[in-house]
Amino acid sequence: MKKLSIIVTIILSLCMLGQISWATNAYVSDSFKITLRTGPSSDNKIIAMLPSGEPMEVLESNGDWSHVRLPERREGINEGWVLSRYLSTSVPWEKQYKSLKEKHDSLRETLPPVQQKLKEALSREKDLSIQLRDTTKALKAIEKEYASLKKGASEYLALRDINDKAQSTLKQAQHDVMNLTEENKVLKYSNAIKWFLAGSVVLLFGLLIGLAMGQRQKKYRSSISL
Repeated sequence: MKKLSIIVTIILSLCMLGQISWATNAYVSDSFKITLRTGPSSDNKIIAMLPSGEPMEVLESNGDWSHVRLPERREGINEGWVLSRYLSTSVPWEKQYKSLKEKHDSLRETLPPVQQKLKEALSREKDLSIQLRDTTKALKAIEKEYASLKKGASEYLALRDINDKAQSTLKQAQHDVMNLTEENKVLKYSNAIKWFLAGSVVLLFGLLIGLAMGQRQKKYRSSISL
């Protein structure tokens, strides 16, 4: 019994929630003009006629009627009751068409500047592509020239080392030649001195021999004369 009472309470609560809901947006259905009344009954006074597509805010629902609030006040009227069956949560096609047409017209107005910007962007992209191609070509040429200069510099350094070694060898050879020349001069001078001394000795011996023989001849002549 207790479970049954709980189930009944839940069902009643759901029904009440179905009758009273949170505020939602709604529109008067297409091709209609409906009455806005002071209460949820056809006996209540009509306070306004709402055309198709009229937007409103649904505050609550009570049976076949809905309590609504108009976004724009009509002759001092802000709220009222309308039949729920004439309301739709979807935007009416006329309003959708008008909105789409406005967007279309707005896009048509903005399309030429966008096309012009696109054209300029494509032209700029083409120019940048040409600049990139030329820059890449120039960079390759510079890299090739750099490689050639690097190779030439390497060969130059190698040749300079060879030249330095050759210069050092030449200087050493010149130094050796100068030393040999000096030694040759010394040898020639020594040989000249030797020959001079030898000649002097021979001459001295010749003189001595001549003197000795002169003395002997003189003695010999003296002995003969006696």
